Amino acid sequence: MTSKKRPRILIIYTGGTIGMIEDPQSHALRPFDFTHLMDNVPKVKMLEYHIDNIQFTPIDSSDMDPDGWRDIALAIAENYDNYDGFVVLHGTDTMAYTASALSFMLAHLDKPVIITGSQLPIGEVRTDGEENLITALQIAAATTFNGDPMVQEVAILFENYLWRGNRSTKKSADNFNAFKSHNYPELAKIGLGIHFAEKALRRPNERRPLHVNTGMDRNVIFLDLHPGLTRPILHHILNTPGIKGIVMRSYGAGNAPTHQWFLEEIKRTVDSGVIIVNVTQCISGAVHVNRYAAGETLTNCGVISGHDMTSEAAITKLMYLFGLGLTPSAVRTRFNVDLCGEVTL
Repeated sequence: MTSKKRPRILIIYTGGTIGMIEDPQSHALRPFDFTHLMDNVPKVKMLEYHIDNIQFTPIDSSDMDPDGWRDIALAIAENYDNYDGFVVLHGTDTMAYTASALSFMLAHLDKPVIITGSQLPIGEVRTDGEENLITALQIAAATTFNGDPMVQEVAILFENYLWRGNRSTKKSADNFNAFKSHNYPELAKIGLGIHFAEKALRRPNERRPLHVNTGMDRNVIFLDLHPGLTRPILHHILNTPGIKGIVMRSYGAGNAPTHQWFLEEIKRTVDSGVIIVNVTQCISGAVHVNRYAAGETLTNCGVISGHDMTSEAAITKLMYLFGLGLTPSAVRTRFNVDLCGEVTL
């Protein structure tokens, strides 16, 4: 009888609360190294996996940026053929941005990239980091009946749930179940066992070699609508030098003011070649531009519907598409395509 192959998992450590320790003087948390983290999780050895690691200079995830996304994506690409799955340890604050960005950057991905972290440092008595790390490793090693990877996409594992990365958002600064996908079901529920929702898991239509696109264009911004927004302030934001794309977080089902000056500013910006995407400020639901006249007027101005995309997915999708060197017209067309499960069309 042949023995079952030991899963080969690569951990990519970027920092975050999971690997932090408390400064004895200031009592503030600061990033520490990977050895400290692993010394506090001896149960990892019980998994009997072949586990290697890459340690970046640990950072607070508030400092994560497209350069960091590039480094993670390249580390996965360079080691892609040697491992069955990848676990990325990351701070929670920008985790959903990183998960969304990687989902676009890692084209034709057919192996698990599981991103996790913790709300309490790994050395704390009540830490959630130990359980999250072990569960993330188990998910990265999980296979189907046919031996294929169970998860073949970028996902966020936190406490009791596995979520699609580009559908997730951080919902709590305090709870251990810190993430939620409001418009797409969980990929797995974690209790006494790990119960995968196989119908929700993404499966590639065809097997193609992994292709990494690292050019993320930073010339994009958010525009949050709020009562009292004035024309001079809006004009200043829309005329940010070098801006190529704007994610406008609107009210409800995609509504915005119908004042003539507001519509004139939006239309002038769109006509200049800037892409404006409309997403809702609500934590769940979608933009339905034809439901109310206040939303329909934005469409008439050339604003693109973001449908049920998260803000994190919308902004990183714009970065990705402009990073490909596409024209505004091509970005407009490609934005309305589901690239990797980030939107319901």
